[in-house]
Amino acid sequence: MFKKILYPTDFSDAAAKALNYIKQLKEAGSQEVVLLHVINQRIIDGLMRHAMLDEDIMRWRDKAAEIAEESLAEMSKELENVGFTVKMIIKTGYPGNVILDVEKRENPSIIVIGSHGRSNLGDMLLGSVSDRVVRKSKRPVLVIKRDTES
Repeated sequence: MFKKILYPTDFSDAAAKALNYIKQLKEAGSQEVVLLHVINQRIIDGLMRHAMLDEDIMRWRDKAAEIAEESLAEMSKELENVGFTVKMIIKTGYPGNVILDVEKRENPSIIVIGSHGRSNLGDMLLGSVSDRVVRKSKRPVLVIKRDTES
């Protein structure tokens, strides 16, 4: 049913919890996972407003991409050990927009996403990124709450 899973992650607790649900989907016939991390353009915009040098911003972005690649590689190994085929994608942009763009290109059966990311806005029903994905996605979206018991 959910053959190909798109899993956007910001490495937050909610995203980590979502990874455990993905592993369980293997038993339901899922075969492939697209791991996606978006380096948030808002952070880069903020650095630019603080008059950082372009080369410093690029170094920060490169370091963020390097850390993301290492983290995704660890997740990839975990998922491959369960039997998934895994593809890793790292992009820079506005997370909600990038997730929806990758959805169009990769054509997943489902998107599995954490309800709140690093911003931790507890007064909102969903985080702004997961809310945007739920509202705009053409595919089913499984939202994993941070405080959900597995």
